[in-house]
Amino acid sequence: MHQLNNPSSYRGRFAPSPSGDLHFGSLVAALGSYLDARSQQGQWLVRIEDIDPPREVPGASQSILNTLASFGLNWDGDVVYQSQRHEFYQHHLDILLANGDCYGCNCTRKMIMNAGGLYQGNCRHKQVHTLLDAHSLRFKNQHGVKQFNDRLLGNISVDETFANEDFILKRKDGLFAYQLVVVLDDIEQQISHVVRGSDLLEVTTRQLTLLNHLSSSPIEYLHLPLAVTSNGLKLSKQNHAKALDIDQRKSLLLQALTFLGQPVDKDYLDLSIEQILIVAANHWQVSIIPTQPQVFESLI
Repeated sequence: MHQLNNPSSYRGRFAPSPSGDLHFGSLVAALGSYLDARSQQGQWLVRIEDIDPPREVPGASQSILNTLASFGLNWDGDVVYQSQRHEFYQHHLDILLANGDCYGCNCTRKMIMNAGGLYQGNCRHKQVHTLLDAHSLRFKNQHGVKQFNDRLLGNISVDETFANEDFILKRKDGLFAYQLVVVLDDIEQQISHVVRGSDLLEVTTRQLTLLNHLSSSPIEYLHLPLAVTSNGLKLSKQNHAKALDIDQRKSLLLQALTFLGQPVDKDYLDLSIEQILIVAANHWQVSIIPTQPQVFESLI
């Protein structure tokens, strides 16, 4: 755990899901988030998004924390685990339901795909208590956000039909949806800045829609370039990306800095991990981060 002497109003976070060990793409996201916070003397929190048990790997949460610590990415405060916050999520979901801001939906995925892939609001008129079979809860989206300003990429727009879709807040299997929990956690933790991979660029509009509905303080977003394979696939646990080799952590850290477009001096090789992070935070520049995905290979 890291404690700041003079914390600013900046509060950032890294929020991995424990579906496997951290890989190079995860390191890029964590490092970018960390350096952006430290460059502004801000706080950097860690949240484990263990809200989807079927996708989780036993021991992954602790492995992730150990890996972050080994790379010198020390966080502020206590780690938050979404799996311990079900009552908190349900409480706020109940309020939305009582206010008529969400409703039950028993449409199947096949039905939605046959209708073009986006939900058409078929169940808006249904009352939850009349749905006897398994159903999801959807947000009644009346003021969908269709554009926002990204700190790196500038103005981002999404299709209006996507922006206005009634998205899921609680799944048919009883699990809370990512869009709900990430927004509630960001509000409660008073997150001011989110730095993460650009694979989440589009769904940012849904999170902003919910943030606006809940009258939250604005959050600034910065979406980093993705690390991809030679055939264009995102490095991910699903694509069997290799876990970070702790024995090569200095080399990997320098490669991640280079990937993010940050200057890497040859003298960095003589510095400790902690010293590299201090220098890198002091020289952090958002404007020189690449805006396109990059194939990950040995860059140094």
